[in-house]
Amino acid sequence: MEWIYLLIAGLFEVVWAVGLKYTQGWTQLWPSVGTVAAMAVSFWFLSLALKGLPIGTAYAVWTGIGAVGTALVGMAVLGESRDLARICCILLIVVGIVGLKVVPPQE
Repeated sequence: MEWIYLLIAGLFEVVWAVGLKYTQGWTQLWPSVGTVAAMAVSFWFLSLALKGLPIGTAYAVWTGIGAVGTALVGMAVLGESRDLARICCILLIVVGIVGLKVVPPQE
């Protein structure tokens, strides 16, 4: 269940990271409210995931989901660069996330 919590936390990290763009420096009320709410949900689910996952693994996966998801939203919705080098770098992050999932932590 912790991995599901971590996935949800990562998805909400994407929401708040993208939301930051729309707050315009926290000057727009509703985007700011939505962004703070998404932050709270993301941190809540991360805290639930940490009950059963090592902090190093969970934090790396959480930030990785956020980084990859935010980059993909940027490319798909916000017109950011889609060049090959950028896509390859995103794939490297995905490989790292998958690696942290499949390699069992040593105690």
